[in-house]
Amino acid sequence: MSATTGRDVGGVRVLWQAAGAEWAKLWSVRSTWWCLAGAFALMVLAAVTLGGAYATEALRAAGPSSAAPVPASEAAVSATSFAQFALVALAMLTITAEYASGSIRVTLQAVPVRGVMLAAKALVLAPVMAATGVLSGAAATAAVYALLSLDVFGGLVVLPMGEVVRDLAGVGAYFALIAVLTLGAGAALRSAAGTLTVVFMLLMGLPLLLMMTGSGPAVAMSLRMPLFAGLAFMGSTDNMTGGPIPYSAGEGLAWLLAWTAAALATGHAVLRRRDA
Repeated sequence: MSATTGRDVGGVRVLWQAAGAEWAKLWSVRSTWWCLAGAFALMVLAAVTLGGAYATEALRAAGPSSAAPVPASEAAVSATSFAQFALVALAMLTITAEYASGSIRVTLQAVPVRGVMLAAKALVLAPVMAATGVLSGAAATAAVYALLSLDVFGGLVVLPMGEVVRDLAGVGAYFALIAVLTLGAGAALRSAAGTLTVVFMLLMGLPLLLMMTGSGPAVAMSLRMPLFAGLAFMGSTDNMTGGPIPYSAGEGLAWLLAWTAAALATGHAVLRRRDA
């Protein structure tokens, strides 16, 4: 075996071991369970509320005989705008809690290569968040379908399985990428309050403020920030102000990946330059 191959195998082994340690840490604290439960609850409640609002508006505008049925999973996609913050809190805590307690020193002594430590956390967070997105999205879709099947809504709901699968996969991927973005921000800022503030402004505050200006360049910038990029990727065409998102799902994914990569690269750069 060449020296290069040996180093590659050793690096993979260290990453795998570090990911195992991060997995154990993630499930050993109660905050993980509370955040996941909060994400499920917010997904279902927000989807049911939005689904009911969509159906009510369709009935009011077109009447029971000609109103277009509501795809059940569409409400679940819209609900991600609310549920994502429970998972942002969880992703943030995976690194900022270690800085707050001082245990980051032990982590970096065990895994001294900063990039490997950050990659291990990302490798654990991403599949957990993706699974949470798929499962909570499925629960939200089922709840919306059950609600809109009631006589009061005239059965104004459809459940096209191809669209459901696409939407749930999109929700899972969006949650995974937002969690990794938050991890990068947390590594750079090291503060729970600072990370939560910056991520909230990036996901919700700044895009909506830019949208409210009505300025063409500001609106164009807001539509390419993570929230709207994620909505476009998940197939939504609504920019939350009644207008369209003017690009494809593929471009939405590209913007979302770019924001995530930028946050992770920033976090890695700060980790390399500053002591724990």
